[in-house]
Amino acid sequence: MAIFNKPPTEKPIMRNEPGAPEAGLSVIAPGMKIIGDVESTGVIKVEGTIEGAIRGARQLLLGRQGVIHGNVRTQEAVIGGTIVGTVVADERVEIQGTSSVKGDILTKSIVVLEGGVINGTVRMGDQAMAELGGADRSESKAPQTPRQNIALSQ
Repeated sequence: MAIFNKPPTEKPIMRNEPGAPEAGLSVIAPGMKIIGDVESTGVIKVEGTIEGAIRGARQLLLGRQGVIHGNVRTQEAVIGGTIVGTVVADERVEIQGTSSVKGDILTKSIVVLEGGVINGTVRMGDQAMAELGGADRSESKAPQTPRQNIALSQ
C-alpha cells in the first residue's frame, strides 16, 4: 500500500512553480455554455459561450461563433467571435475580420484585420503593460463590464 502514500518530505508541485505541468488544450464546444470564471495555464479554445472571466491562459482562441461576457487575461489572444469585456494580453492580440470587442484592449502588440470591430480603448506597447503593474492586472485595473441588458444579435 505504499504506492498511495507520499513520503512526508515530498512537496506537491504548485501550479506557478517551475517544473509544474502545463495544461493542454481546453475546448468549449459550440452549444456549450459556462457560467463562471475559467482559469488555465494552457490554451483555451472557445466555440461556445462563457459568462465570466478568463485568467492565466497561455493562449485564447475565440472562434467565430464564440462569445465571452467577461474580462480576459492571457498571454496571447486570437479573437474571431465576440467579447464584451476588457482584454489584457501580455504579448499579442489578433482581431480577425469576424470579431467584435466591446471593451478596452491592453497589449504589447495588436493586429486588426479588415472587418474586425473594436468599441473601446486600445493601449499598446511596453509602457501600457508597465502602467498596469501587479500580477492580477486585469482584476485590479480593468473596468467591469455590466452583464445585464446586453443583447447579441445572431
